[in-house]
Amino acid sequence: MAVRGAGEAGVVWSADPRRDGLDAFAGVEDDRAGSHPGVRHIRALGSVYRFDVHYPGDVDTYPDRQRQEVRGMRAGGRELRAAEGETWRFGWSWYLTRALRATTSFTHVHQFFAPGPGGGPVLTTSLRRRGGRDALELNALHAGVVVGATDLAPLRSRWIGVELEVRFAAAPLGRVRWRVAAEDGTAAVEVARDGLGLWCGTAGILPKWGIYRSLRDSTRLCDAHLLVRDLRATGIGSRSW
Repeated sequence: MAVRGAGEAGVVWSADPRRDGLDAFAGVEDDRAGSHPGVRHIRALGSVYRFDVHYPGDVDTYPDRQRQEVRGMRAGGRELRAAEGETWRFGWSWYLTRALRATTSFTHVHQFFAPGPGGGPVLTTSLRRRGGRDALELNALHAGVVVGATDLAPLRSRWIGVELEVRFAAAPLGRVRWRVAAEDGTAAVEVARDGLGLWCGTAGILPKWGIYRSLRDSTRLCDAHLLVRDLRATGIGSRSW
């Protein structure tokens, strides 16, 4: 896991399942409540990271939801987080299986999260069902803004590429650019938005990948998994914690 000095533009973090395993991340939230003992839900398998969730057995420490996620970035023995005012670019590839269905409540597959007092999620990428249609959706939570959305059906059960550039700053200085592309490089959605509030707490911002979903929309839940690969981050003014 390569890391460069603070203030230097370039790839400061990349996660290789073969090389790094789960040590690429600052933390692994695999069955936090111990609801499914003896089962590994988050694994490094060859060139991919695999996240499994079992319904209804897997339950988080908050019993109204399920969570199998990795959090943060670790490189050179240090944790990396985004500080206020910094711009970061993230990229990865996703394989969203058909069993992982969009829901009318929350089903998040990626978050930017501020830990500690005053913190919480800042941006979430979700599988959202609205008006009978399924979408892949990016939400700026503190601003109450849907940054962008695209039809989920064409993106399922194939590798798709994601690029997400964020300036982590309080309103109105936060901004985001989001691009999701099919295997041939054709953009399914490409959107930019500024004037957002994308900062809270005092302990920095970290990314999270995996499956985090509410149990409320029970008719749309079943055993499911997703795959992630090619994880990388480019930080401008990045620092370790």
